Amino acid sequence: MNLVNDPQAKREAERAQAYRDELTERIAQTIRDDGKIEPLKGLHFNRASAPSECIHSVSIPAFCVIAQGSKEIFLGSDRYQYDPMHYLLATVELPIVSQILEASKAKPYLSLRLDLDPTLVGSVMVEAEHPSSHSRTNVKALDVSPLDVNLLDAVVRLVRLIDSPAEAHMLAPMITREIIYRLLMGNQGSRLCHIAVLGGNTHQIARAVDRLRKDFNQPLRIESIAQELGMSVSSFHHHFKAITAMSPLQFQKQLRLQEARRLMLGQNLDATSAAYRVGYDDSSHFSREYKRLFGTPPMRDVERLRESTRETVTL
Repeated sequence: MNLVNDPQAKREAERAQAYRDELTERIAQTIRDDGKIEPLKGLHFNRASAPSECIHSVSIPAFCVIAQGSKEIFLGSDRYQYDPMHYLLATVELPIVSQILEASKAKPYLSLRLDLDPTLVGSVMVEAEHPSSHSRTNVKALDVSPLDVNLLDAVVRLVRLIDSPAEAHMLAPMITREIIYRLLMGNQGSRLCHIAVLGGNTHQIARAVDRLRKDFNQPLRIESIAQELGMSVSSFHHHFKAITAMSPLQFQKQLRLQEARRLMLGQNLDATSAAYRVGYDDSSHFSREYKRLFGTPPMRDVERLRESTRETVTL
């Protein structure tokens, strides 16, 4: 009713729908088969003709938009769902679980991801004279917000450049900066700002995340990490979970199990060898935790993944 009575709101809604329709058409024309491509540096398209199983991966700092379909992301126990009306922003490398919810051959899932360089984010923030937040409030490293028409406009203009390689060389960096600017000024500006200026507790937790990612196969020494960050153990636990939605132990466990899965699938390691490589001394303990995360025992899960790959190739 408000939309009908507000001509400006109605025009904006119609404009947004036109942009969403164009985005859907352009992505569909650029990527005609299921899979992922990178048509411009740092810009990735994804297409799927059916809902997916849960996929375990590691997020990267990125801005994500869905043109058609919907998807859900799990970060620890937190669940995020988004669609063409919303965007997702991730600012730290974290182990996540994702699943495409809506997709079909007639209306495939179509999405894009724009990688975000923290240095570029910081540059835009300085140039825009964006006030940095020095509050101690934690900002979770991933969230979903409504996609407003001006941000969507910039996204569509970036995608249009795929058809004009010569212009893309000059204009893509400018439009990327505009997208970052609009994100800084939007609902998730504080999230992007915290990472860019390394303020509050976010910087300390980002350092801890980086260390855990590099040393995931080493014993977890919480006291040592907290001391290096100048935090108490309880404070470190609290802030780490506030930002990552996981405890440090849960975070390390997911990294270890994902790497073990990759080793078994990509290097044909058996479960015991993979367990040892990622830091497990007890193969039975490894198998129990693997099944708890992925749903089936290690070798059965890997065989299922290989079979699924063979079917995809055959199709």
